[in-house]
Amino acid sequence: MTRENEYTIKSRVRFSEIDHTRKITLPAIINYFQDSSIFHSESIGYGLKFLGEKKRAWVLSAWQIVIERYPELGEEISVSTWASGFKGIFGDRNFCMKDRQGNIAAYANSLWVYMDIQKGRPQRPEAEEITSYGVSEPLAMEHAPRKITLPENMTESEPFPVRKYHIDTNEHVNNCQYIQMAMELYEGEEPIRQVRAEYKRSAVYKDIIVPKVGRKEDRTVVELCSADGRAFASVEFRA
Repeated sequence: MTRENEYTIKSRVRFSEIDHTRKITLPAIINYFQDSSIFHSESIGYGLKFLGEKKRAWVLSAWQIVIERYPELGEEISVSTWASGFKGIFGDRNFCMKDRQGNIAAYANSLWVYMDIQKGRPQRPEAEEITSYGVSEPLAMEHAPRKITLPENMTESEPFPVRKYHIDTNEHVNNCQYIQMAMELYEGEEPIRQVRAEYKRSAVYKDIIVPKVGRKEDRTVVELCSADGRAFASVEFRA
């Protein structure tokens, strides 16, 4: 089903997007989702230039990503995205990656906050912005809570600094980079099938990241903290 306000990009799985299994990586899937949302905004005139001039940004607050399968090298894929709701300062957005046959490989729900970057606080988007995106029916999926509950016993791991390649156009650590950081502490033998990420505050270049990891039953939770113990993001993986 194609939704009225859906935006779609088409591609093939590239060599630079696979790992030793010759299948697309989780970060590559997330980057496709992020890219499709950026291209959607650009296509309606509310992209990076517009937001930069207005000192505004849509900042990701939470991800819920489900992987049905990891497409292989060279596979033709399409990635679709659409706004599924707006309320005050918040916007909901869905994503869906399909193969050539139209079968779903991965999908996601996400929550975004519209921010005044100059003042560092939430700001309601203009009515014409919301109208331009439109709202389409949300994905039929089981929605997990936005907030991630931490396991009781969290073990601190080796701290590391934020590198230049972690930074995006807002001068903050990119959403996907937090998940890549957390993946370093995932020890499951089975491929990751579900990811949740809760973003709490932005890390910037040269900040020190102190990872804490906890495992309980079928989930691994990684909390990425500052040197003084305040959380930047929490990431949950399930196989």
